[in-house]
Amino acid sequence: MMRTAMEQKVTRKRWLILISLIILLVGTFVYSVNAGFSKIPFADVVKTLVGQGSPQDTLIISQFRLPRIVVAVLVGAGLAVSGALLQAVSQNSLADPGILGINNGAGLAVMLYISYFPSTLDVPVMFMPLVGFVGAILTAFVVYGLSYSKQEGLLPNRLVLTGVAVSAAVAALMTLLTIRLDPENYQIVAEWLAGNIWASNWQYVFALLPWLLVLVTVAIFKIKTLDILGFGDQVATGLGIRTEKEKAILLIVAVALAAACVSVSGGIAFIGLIGPHIARRLVGSGHKWVLPISALIGALLLLVADTVGRMILQPSEIFAGIVVAVIGAPYFLYLLAKIK
Repeated sequence: MMRTAMEQKVTRKRWLILISLIILLVGTFVYSVNAGFSKIPFADVVKTLVGQGSPQDTLIISQFRLPRIVVAVLVGAGLAVSGALLQAVSQNSLADPGILGINNGAGLAVMLYISYFPSTLDVPVMFMPLVGFVGAILTAFVVYGLSYSKQEGLLPNRLVLTGVAVSAAVAALMTLLTIRLDPENYQIVAEWLAGNIWASNWQYVFALLPWLLVLVTVAIFKIKTLDILGFGDQVATGLGIRTEKEKAILLIVAVALAAACVSVSGGIAFIGLIGPHIARRLVGSGHKWVLPISALIGALLLLVADTVGRMILQPSEIFAGIVVAVIGAPYFLYLLAKIK
């Protein structure tokens, strides 16, 4: 009886956290619509959102600000879920698509795509997540292969070190290849490297959304598997889980999520690290709660970073990736220092 009451209390706490994060995200979303060089009264923002705004307000909000805000929310959620999956698969609390080089691998593929298909801002934009996935999965295989031991399996500490090294090498190659770009595409790549949410139109939203819907759905169906993998490979095998197969599936899902997000957002790191960590502190280790809470935290963090970046130095702006790095880098060092 006492156990049931305690479980109910924990469940109520988790629901309260979930609802609070949703309210914070919605509030930040509405506030972000008015964050920019052109100020629009809150009442006019609401009118525009319900379809009764002036033509000028409608143009600014629906064609410039809303797509960017929606991309920030989707990308933040996707990267956080990707990080949660990577941490579960690798059993390494420092795993993150940015730290492991997956983001840069996707970025390199997207940069090559932009170089050879200058019409990227037209119809071919729909293929950018797929192109990013190819680059990301190749990078992931390299990192995984260099971190795997036949005797001991995947080595968590080597995974992070290898990821950092591969990420630096890919970033250097990207910088080298920028010299062959024309000025317009060079600007896109430079903003991508700095972590700017540059894909700010609805076409990119429609390119990203199907990937997130499918991949997050797969992750949700694998929640029980994620929980069992947390007990270690031997226990998971004893419970009938085909660990290598399940890890491969989850790794592909995590890489695809990160690649799709990075292909439209730029090189944004640490979201996949911070989101799951905070989620586990708030709701425990069960992935039934970790995944949605991570997604909400990631979406909120990136949206706040983008909003702050647009407001702090008007009319100029600080890219969201830089704002996140200011928060994420010290947090990463803190977690690294805690590992014995």
